[in-house]
Amino acid sequence: MKKLLTASLAALMVCSLASCSSSGTTSSQSSTSSSNTTSSSVSSSSTTQSNQAAVEDPIVMMATTTSTDDTGLLDYLAPLFQEDTGYELQWTAVGTGDAIQKGMDGEVDVILVHAKEKEEAFVNDGYGVERFEVMYNDFVIVGPKDGPVAYSNDINAVFSQIKNEELTFVSRGDNSGTHTKELGVWSAIGVEDYEANPNYVSAGAGMADTLVMADEMGGYCLTDRGTWLAKQADFPNMAIVCEGDANLLNQYGVIAVSAEKYPDTNLDGANAFIDWICSDEIQTVIGEYGVDQYGEPLFFPNAK
Repeated sequence: MKKLLTASLAALMVCSLASCSSSGTTSSQSSTSSSNTTSSSVSSSSTTQSNQAAVEDPIVMMATTTSTDDTGLLDYLAPLFQEDTGYELQWTAVGTGDAIQKGMDGEVDVILVHAKEKEEAFVNDGYGVERFEVMYNDFVIVGPKDGPVAYSNDINAVFSQIKNEELTFVSRGDNSGTHTKELGVWSAIGVEDYEANPNYVSAGAGMADTLVMADEMGGYCLTDRGTWLAKQADFPNMAIVCEGDANLLNQYGVIAVSAEKYPDTNLDGANAFIDWICSDEIQTVIGEYGVDQYGEPLFFPNAK
């Protein structure tokens, strides 16, 4: 039986999106009269109950990366998903490697992660049904504002400087999508002994906790832009020191777990979530999320 789960660009990648945001929607809803709000709440509740009655298994369990959780995106989307479909989304936020493993172990119905090669292997090995692209943002390097690394759009040059000067670097170190991207950069510049840097720290933690460690140690770290935008107010002494390199693209994919391997998987619910999050309406919602608060989207929708 599956376990009940609880629960996140440079000019090259800019999209033209609407400027409405989640906070704007909330503000608009709260400005309605008391009687209208009550009526709307009753209607919404009735619709959700009706939808739930129409589905056989109303719980959809998902494993996902920490960025979709840390940014608040899932907290915003989950009630909309339930209202639209009758399915209740429950999730656990871990590194992409762990999220994929939960899918391989049949603990979840669907995964939403960001490590394309691992996602494709998950499907090719028969654990997943089909991979669909959902959205993207990019990775950035952040570090001390007055540190030795000058602002750059060349990720290879920055990583080389960190290694050569033995600067403090805090790695996720957790087999996440971000950690996988970091290892790919080290490999691309021919550095296999990056851990020989005495100031290289493997956090073994999620993105938010890794940022805390980097800040406390006056070091650098690789982070997805969405999490940085959501958390940057907590780190006034840190700033982006590298962004805009084409190799920093951060693509997210969604995959239903195979019901052939795990017959008790809620495949109908997983497919309902995939259809819903890839729909034009919800793609627009994703593109608007965060604009009012941060001046730009935390994620750019690109479902095909």
